[in-house]
Amino acid sequence: MERTLNYSFIIPVYNRPQEIKELLESFLQLQSNNEYEIVIIEDGSLHTSKDIVDTYSSQLNIAYFFKENSGPGDSRNFGMKNAKGNYFIVLDSDCILPSGYLKIIDAFLMKDYYHCFGGADAAHSSFTPLQKAINYVMTSFYTTGGIRGSKKSVNKFEPRSFNMGISKEAFIKTGGFARIHPGEDPDLSQRIIDKGFKTTFIPDAFVYHKRRISWKKFYRQVKNFGSVRPILNHWHPKTSKLIFWLPTLFVFFVLISLLTSVLLSWMLLLPLIIYLSLIFLDSSIKNKSIYIGVLSVLSLFIQFFGYGLAFLKSTIYIKILKRDPETQFPDLFFK
Repeated sequence: MERTLNYSFIIPVYNRPQEIKELLESFLQLQSNNEYEIVIIEDGSLHTSKDIVDTYSSQLNIAYFFKENSGPGDSRNFGMKNAKGNYFIVLDSDCILPSGYLKIIDAFLMKDYYHCFGGADAAHSSFTPLQKAINYVMTSFYTTGGIRGSKKSVNKFEPRSFNMGISKEAFIKTGGFARIHPGEDPDLSQRIIDKGFKTTFIPDAFVYHKRRISWKKFYRQVKNFGSVRPILNHWHPKTSKLIFWLPTLFVFFVLISLLTSVLLSWMLLLPLIIYLSLIFLDSSIKNKSIYIGVLSVLSLFIQFFGYGLAFLKSTIYIKILKRDPETQFPDLFFK
């Protein structure tokens, strides 16, 4: 059955006009044989992107909407309801597109059609050292085990909403994103699978993802990720994986290593030192910077301690004490 794919890019934004400017600038370089539209949803921002959008409206097919603040998930749903296409590509506002991005997606879907796909993220050469370090620890095999996307992640991959495709049919049948945030993307992916659709990972369809630009924001982000995961495991028990416990185990590993090195022998610190040296060397080589290698080690501690402790706490509340997720963690749910 031959398909005609009409793409709509769905981009919620909240008080980040400069990010929208950089993203729209990358659209000007986008190579495509398809007509597409860009749907920007202003989620109740005080500092809107309208003036910037207006400067690009003569060069790009942009639909701009302003709505009251209700979170990124609901804003994406709003955008998809108002989009004209039959296939939606969801992006975060802090992304930049490589020029061949849409061509890669279209070629893949025309050959092997999936109702939902996810792509990877990478660090652009213009990113700051901190952004490159955070990108490394969020994507490296040695830190996340490739759980955020690898060539082995072909079927039943959980796409992330910074780089996610969903057919109009799958959106209609699932109702789109839930009110939880973060975690709304893997939740939707599982509901898509439950409806009988297949998801996949497109290795070459990556975006440049800026992520958080300070230690404080990064810590808050990974802490929320850790708090959300037990809730998702509760909603979708079959998605539980041992790998989700690795950051928590790392926390205990560090604490035990420090304690035993003081009480018994400093040599008990060697496994930790070897692991951290591996992270430092791998990041330094891949980023061609010793400084980024050092920042990557610091980012690793923030990521694992932030996620690991929050995951443990949330697991106790949700799995052991049987607390209601929204009552226990109201900050993770938009009204």
